[in-house]
Amino acid sequence: MRLVSLDWIVIVVSLLIAFVPALMMARRAGQNTEEFFTSGRAAPWWLIGISMVATTFSTDTPNLVTDLVRQGGVAGNWAWWAFLLTGMATVMFYARMWRRSGVLTDLEFYEIRYSGRAASLVRGFRAVYLGLVFNVVIMATVNLAAVKIASMLLGWEMERTLLWCAGLNIGFAAISGLWGVLVIDLIQFGIAMTGAFAAAYFALQRPEVGGLAGLFAKLPAESYAFLPDSSNPATFLTIFILPLTVQWWSVWYPGAEPGGGSYIAQRMLASKSEKDALLGTLFFNVAHYGMRTWPWIIVALCSILVFPTLPEIAQAFPNVPANLIGHDIAYPAMLTFLPAGWLGLMIAGLLAAYVSTIVTHLNWGTSYLVHDFYRRFVRSDATERHYVLVGRLVTAGLMLVAAFVTRYINTASTGFTLLLSIGAGTGLLYLLRWYWWRVNAAAEIAAMVASFGTAIGFHLAKLQGTAITGTTSLLGTVAVTTIVWIAAAYLGPQTDAKVLESFYRLVRPAGPGWAKVRAATGLPASSDSIPQAMLGWVAGIFLVYGALFGVGATLAGNTTLALTWLGVFVVSGVGVLRVLQGFWRPISAR
Repeated sequence: MRLVSLDWIVIVVSLLIAFVPALMMARRAGQNTEEFFTSGRAAPWWLIGISMVATTFSTDTPNLVTDLVRQGGVAGNWAWWAFLLTGMATVMFYARMWRRSGVLTDLEFYEIRYSGRAASLVRGFRAVYLGLVFNVVIMATVNLAAVKIASMLLGWEMERTLLWCAGLNIGFAAISGLWGVLVIDLIQFGIAMTGAFAAAYFALQRPEVGGLAGLFAKLPAESYAFLPDSSNPATFLTIFILPLTVQWWSVWYPGAEPGGGSYIAQRMLASKSEKDALLGTLFFNVAHYGMRTWPWIIVALCSILVFPTLPEIAQAFPNVPANLIGHDIAYPAMLTFLPAGWLGLMIAGLLAAYVSTIVTHLNWGTSYLVHDFYRRFVRSDATERHYVLVGRLVTAGLMLVAAFVTRYINTASTGFTLLLSIGAGTGLLYLLRWYWWRVNAAAEIAAMVASFGTAIGFHLAKLQGTAITGTTSLLGTVAVTTIVWIAAAYLGPQTDAKVLESFYRLVRPAGPGWAKVRAATGLPASSDSIPQAMLGWVAGIFLVYGALFGVGATLAGNTTLALTWLGVFVVSGVGVLRVLQGFWRPISAR
């Protein structure tokens, strides 16, 4: 694929529009670690909301959706659609408490919630485990998508792509801090979404497709059904039942953590108020699931008609290495049909999306390694400028390690599946630790060890030829991890009473889980309402699914179904507004 001059002009102009304003924030970001990692806690709701959406839209996202659609139909997306339940729970139950906590990173939470050396151990271990190991795997998956796109559209080999990507991301993330990340997120979201809609439009114009009517007429109904085929119990269980009943609350995955965490918590902590934290996270969930899904799905469905099999993709692009050919590469393959100018805009959008996600992970991972490990356990008496300098050096190191790991991941779904399996079983603890005083540091350690050990055990058994399905592995890991951490909560060392009292005063969690602490200290009950939050959670879920499936039914030409989902959207929207009105009084009064 050869880009013409117009494409290059569009790419350069788009990148200048995205990156120059962000680099202007470099001086402010370098003042101290609070500015560098949480933008001085001054970000408004719309900025953190768009930043969350932009961060979760990277080069690997449309590739992953394409992979899921080509192998499991539109219904295959329940693997991540189910995480809406997690995200909406973060909005209604946890966003305000995160902002009240006042921590710089979500790992600092451990030493305000737990006591003793175990609390410090959990914080230090997770700083390295998440900031380095887990984070590097995520960035490697994103890098892989960039490699495939560059190979398909530019003819670049992996080493060349990774070299350019490393230089760009290190230079940007090390200079701008979170302020720069937020600014570029705001701009790139518009560029990337414009490119995504353009890709869907031109994919529909292919003669093999014949527009929307031709697309849905030529494809079998099961390929674009919202629900998987119930006549196949194994598939229905794996794709639909398990994600909605087990996976959403039991699995820790960055961007969809039970109770909030990682860069989602970072954005909530960067907000200027509790109200901004809640509204920003709500906007993220509406936009992430309800607004931007269908352009990717349309391209994925079109790719089934244009490139029905992998050999046809390989034949059409003989210069792409064989190890990069997978169903996920069908998305960049479809981009080659974009006309001049539009192709440049799409590449600029994907590059901006890629940089946005990578610099977020670099800033997030560095915050863990510098603030929660280096500053906490190695050198606690240095100046703020010293920690910013160390942060910039760590940023460069993380990017180089991620580039190296990229060579050992083959498809977008490989990294996704790996991360889900390692984090299985820990989610329930992350939900309950805010609402149940008995959860302790020993339970946190036990959950991490049990989840990782069980997942690795199942993986090794598969390598030895044992017939273990993904369902068995997930349920087994969740069961073992849950039993282990609950036992540790009861049998392990209990959190110091003064720490529990301090945490309750600071965060004010509602519900019966803190009744013993309130009774022992005479503290008043929280003004938050769990029934109210539960109502908001249910209404929010139906609001987003109403938008998601209403748009899908409209595209498919099913007017009756579209109107039904529109009704669900309107009714649930009214419910969400009523709940939020009940939230504002206690928020504004503080």
